[in-house]
Amino acid sequence: MKKSKVLVVGGTGYLGKRLVKASLAEGHETYILNRAEIGVDIDKVQMLLSFKEQGAHLVSGSFTDHQSLVKAIKLVDVVICTISGVHIRSHQILLQLKLIDAIKEAGNVKRFLPSEFGTDPARMEDALEPGRVTFDDKMIVRKAIEDAQIPFTYISANCFAGYFLGGLCQPGKILPSRDSVVLLGDGNKKAIYVDEDDIAMYTIKTIDDPRTLNKTVYLRPSKNILSQREVVEIWEKLIGKELQKPSIPKEQFLASLKGLEYAEQVGLIHYYHVCYEGCLTNFEIGNDAVEASELYPEIKYTTVAEYMKRYL
Repeated sequence: MKKSKVLVVGGTGYLGKRLVKASLAEGHETYILNRAEIGVDIDKVQMLLSFKEQGAHLVSGSFTDHQSLVKAIKLVDVVICTISGVHIRSHQILLQLKLIDAIKEAGNVKRFLPSEFGTDPARMEDALEPGRVTFDDKMIVRKAIEDAQIPFTYISANCFAGYFLGGLCQPGKILPSRDSVVLLGDGNKKAIYVDEDDIAMYTIKTIDDPRTLNKTVYLRPSKNILSQREVVEIWEKLIGKELQKPSIPKEQFLASLKGLEYAEQVGLIHYYHVCYEGCLTNFEIGNDAVEASELYPEIKYTTVAEYMKRYL
C-alpha cells in the first residue's frame, strides 16, 4: 500500500519535530507548514532547513490566511497538528478550528490527527477549574471534526517522559534530585509515562492503519504504568541512594494554587488529576478505542528505567 503524504502543523515544536523525524523515517512524503509567525526565530528556521535537507517539503501557510491552509492541505492525505495546548508556553488549541475549516474546503484529507497527545479530554468532564479549559477546548475541536465528518484519530499519550520523569513527577522540576522528592499524596496512584520519540513513532504508525480510523489510540506501554513511588524507586536504584520523601496531601496541594498565575494553576490542576486521582489509569479502554503497544508490538519502546539513565 502506498504510504500517505503527511502535513505536520507545528513541526518545529517539542513534539512536532519528533513527528517530522518519525514520518520521514517511516518513508512518508512529509510536508511541514512553514508559518509566517515563525518570524526571525533562527533556531526554528534552521530546524526547518535541516528537515528540508532530510527530504521534507516546506509549504507556506498561516492561520490568518485561509486559502494558504487550503492550498497546503491539498498537497497531502493526512494532517497532524501539534500546536501547543500548554498554558505555560502558549495555549492555541482553538486555532485548529481554522484548520478544520480548511480541511473541509480542501475535501481530500483521509485522516486528521488534532493536537491532543495527553490526557483523554473525553474522560475529564469533571476536571477542576481552571485546568479543565484544556480539556474543554479539545472537546470543542473534536465536535467540530466529527460534525464535519472528517476522518480522525485521537492520540492519548498520557505523560510526556521529559516533563514527568525528569522531575520525579514533581511539578516545576525537570531534573531529578539526589537528595529528596516530594510525594504527591501517598505517591501510589498509577500514571503512564511515554518517551516523546516513542509517542511520535506510535502516532505515525496509526495514520494508514484502518484499525485506528475514527478511534482514540491510547499509549499504555505496560512497563511504564507506574506510581510516583515506583518511579522514585527506579531512580534510587540507579544512584544507589535512598531519597527523603516528604509528602503533600491533596488539600494542601490545592490550597497552594491560590494566588498563582493562571497558567501555573492550569498545569498544576493537571498534575492533581494525574497524581492524586489517577485519571490516566482508573478506566478500561472501551470498544471505541485501541492500545498502541498492542497494535504495534514491533516498536521497542523506551522503559522508564531506560529513560532515567540519561540523568546519571
